[in-house]
Amino acid sequence: MNLAFLWHMHQPDYRDTQGVMQMPWVFLHAIKDYYDMPWMLERHGTLKAAFNITPPLIAQLKLYYENPQSNDKFLALWLRETDSLNEAEYQWMLKICKSAHYETMVANIGWYEKLYKQESYTNQDFFDLQVLFLLSWCGAYLRQNNSAVKEMLQREKGFTVEDKYALLDNLALFIKGIFDYYIKLKHTGMISLSTTPLNHPILPLLLDMQNAKIANETTSVPQYAMGLEEDALLQIIRAKELFMDTFGFEPDGFWPAEGAVDAKSAELFKKCGAAWIATDEEILFRSSGIRERALLYTPYEYNSLGIVFRNHRLSNFIGFDYRFLEPHKAADDFIAHLQSIHKNNEGATVFIILDGENAWEFYKNNAFDFFDALYSSIKSASFVKTLTMQEIAALPKKKLENLAAGSWINGDFNTWVGHKEKTRAWEFLYMAKRDYGHHKELLDRATQEKITEHFLAAECSDWFWWYGDDHFTEFGLEFDTLFRSHLLAVYSLMQVAPPQDFLKPIIQNRSSSDFLLQPQSFISPRISGRHSSFFEWIGSGVINEYSSASVMDLPKTPIKKILYGYDVQNLYFAFVPHEKAIQECQKLRIIIDPIAFSQEIVLDQKSRTRAKSGDILYEAAYDTWIEVRIERYAVKAKKLFFRFEILKDDAVVQTLPGFGMLEIDMECDFSERWFA
Repeated sequence: MNLAFLWHMHQPDYRDTQGVMQMPWVFLHAIKDYYDMPWMLERHGTLKAAFNITPPLIAQLKLYYENPQSNDKFLALWLRETDSLNEAEYQWMLKICKSAHYETMVANIGWYEKLYKQESYTNQDFFDLQVLFLLSWCGAYLRQNNSAVKEMLQREKGFTVEDKYALLDNLALFIKGIFDYYIKLKHTGMISLSTTPLNHPILPLLLDMQNAKIANETTSVPQYAMGLEEDALLQIIRAKELFMDTFGFEPDGFWPAEGAVDAKSAELFKKCGAAWIATDEEILFRSSGIRERALLYTPYEYNSLGIVFRNHRLSNFIGFDYRFLEPHKAADDFIAHLQSIHKNNEGATVFIILDGENAWEFYKNNAFDFFDALYSSIKSASFVKTLTMQEIAALPKKKLENLAAGSWINGDFNTWVGHKEKTRAWEFLYMAKRDYGHHKELLDRATQEKITEHFLAAECSDWFWWYGDDHFTEFGLEFDTLFRSHLLAVYSLMQVAPPQDFLKPIIQNRSSSDFLLQPQSFISPRISGRHSSFFEWIGSGVINEYSSASVMDLPKTPIKKILYGYDVQNLYFAFVPHEKAIQECQKLRIIIDPIAFSQEIVLDQKSRTRAKSGDILYEAAYDTWIEVRIERYAVKAKKLFFRFEILKDDAVVQTLPGFGMLEIDMECDFSERWFA
């Protein structure tokens, strides 16, 4: 059987209108993932894979080649003396430096773990925290091969300004060699390289917003949507130009942003010379009208364009599940699934396509041990042959007569349109487009070109991903500001006053009914009591207690947010605390009707509780936040109603949720709604 990996390397465009990076994630993933991923493959010699490198990543990575601090807000502040930071800058740096995943990136560096938990710092402590944050993001290659990184990790504390400059020089030099490494591996035939339209846009929505309704008839779309065919074509053409300028050859194919496809976008890719595109298996099943897994194990041809479909389940095992297993057990499980496919599907080709960067910080050792075990097992499996996507393109293909509109998340577009915030963002885009149409002819060619660049940047899928309440990030306001800054720049270039609404954050206009988000899919988080990220609780329900509190109440409220959800075995809750207020509290009381469940959990930091209430087993842990698991098997009621109380000196100081009882339907089934 053939096995094709396609690793998608992407970051949103974090540059403001002055070209300065407003968040450091491109730099951080560059020192952790972009070199490490092909390097971990090359270590195993004969294996092959494909890498999809997006234009926003290409353009931004180049900003770090020389004097990276001049192009990155974080690095500029990182090099400054602590005393020179104002309060807003200090708090922002603190938020960034505490954003590393605790269990896999913080807890294994002793001094960093101690500083991570502190609430106040000496200048030297804060200085060390900043250096250790950057070191925690260094991947396996740097930790094994860079003497400066190794020495600083061993020392852990007492860093100097000279250490900072030496570390940054080392990391910038390392980043400068990343694309040359891909070119080298491409020329050996070990990898193939593809790309994505310029600003990672949802092309089917640019071409026709009605595609959202075609994919899911319940989706609401902007009332006055407009087709942006010219922009869609530019997104592909300019992506090819940037790719060729960077690598010296054309991309082998295209991964459409978010695996989003429809018939019109496929035609555009073919028109621009693409050999192949790729998307999710759900699109294949909808296109064929047949939901049979045997259809999945072959490349296809649609209107003379090659198209392949990712194995949703196996891709998600790597992206989400295998981090919980010992590496060799995970590798054995993956090989067992391949053996089953091989046994039942002669000549099968399996496509594993997923994010090539964001999952690994949730693995121990940045997934080095996992990939070492996985690639070793694949290399030893005589029935498996790995191929690049360029080699896949030369294989015989089945004809696909129809191509359904959809993406790699649930086969629809609800992640990017439908919620009123997402819809509002589209409305802003359309409003600016129409206003530009009224003034375009009055502007010179250079100004028109600058405006076009801002529109293409505003069409990035990532802005719409973070709007709404289906995904959680502590950096929502930063994303909102970046999106609107592109549209505000359009008005500035036109010398036209923008609509007043463009000056206000889209995400703040939420009524009291908006602080409850229902769960979107099953979740199965581990109960550790430690703050993770949206990956651990992706698909969970969210109750934002601060939405219903006055500004004066915020510092006094022990719990800021509740995440909740369930799988077939358990109910899960996470309580995100206000760090100072929660320290004054002693207990969390959980009340569940109509099953007469009422239990108190003692809030001692680093405490764990495992007990029974009648026949119902529950577990709780408290470290950086409070997590609770309640087993479902003994619960007979079809609907449960939850109430939570935070106690201080036996007095209830907060009753949750603030809007009343939380209702959970025990018969709700999300088994068809897992997404990557």
